[in-house]
Amino acid sequence: MDVYEAVASRRAVRGFTDRPVPKEVFQRVLSAAARAPSGSNLQPWNIYVLTGNPLAELKKRAGERLTSGDPWDEAEYTQYPLTLRTPYRERRAAFGEQRYGALGIAREDIEARQRAASANWDCFGAPAALFCYIDRDLGRPQWSDAGMYLQTVMLLLRAEGLHSCTQMAWAKFHKTVAEITCPPDDLILFCGMSIGYEDPTVTYTRTGRAPLDETVTFIDGS
Repeated sequence: MDVYEAVASRRAVRGFTDRPVPKEVFQRVLSAAARAPSGSNLQPWNIYVLTGNPLAELKKRAGERLTSGDPWDEAEYTQYPLTLRTPYRERRAAFGEQRYGALGIAREDIEARQRAASANWDCFGAPAALFCYIDRDLGRPQWSDAGMYLQTVMLLLRAEGLHSCTQMAWAKFHKTVAEITCPPDDLILFCGMSIGYEDPTVTYTRTGRAPLDETVTFIDGS
C-alpha cells in the first residue's frame, strides 16, 4: 500500500471484529512511527497499548461508570473552544448530522445520541487500544508533535491492513484509564485510539472535506 492509498483509506472506523492484533505488529508500527517529526526531537508522546484482560477490565469499568450515570472526570484540557467561529462551527454541525444521520438518529433525540456515543468506551469492539499521554508542562508545539505522531501511527496501521479511530472521549474518563495504565502524575491523557480489523457488516457514511481553495492559498506569482 503506497502512502496516498494509506491516506485515502484512513478513516475513523467505529466497528471492529474481535480478531486479535499480534504484538509484533504493534512493535513494528510503533518503532517506525517514532520517526515522526518533533521540534528539537523532544518526542513528547508517551504511549500505552492495552489488549486482552487489561483492556477488557478498562471497558468493564468504563461501562459501569456509564451505567451508574457517573459524571465525567474534570477536564485537564479544553477539547473545543466554547464558541466556534465560522467555518468550524458549520463543519462540526455537518459532521454531527452525517454521523448520527447515518445511524438514523434525529438531531433532537439526545438519548439515542448518548447511546451511540457510549460505544466509544467499548472501543467500538476493538481488541486493542492505544492511549497517548503528554507531559502537562509542555506547550502547543509539542501537542502538535503528538498529533503528527498519531497520524503516522494510523497510516502505518493501514499499511498493516488495520483500521483505527482516535478518541478524545477517553480523556473524559482519564481517571479510569489511569487505574489501568498507572501513568506518572506529570502526564495528561490526550486521547485514546481503538485499533483492530474492520467489521465489514457495520455501515458508515464517510465525512467529506472542505474544497482545497477553502483551506489552501497558493502564492506563486502567476
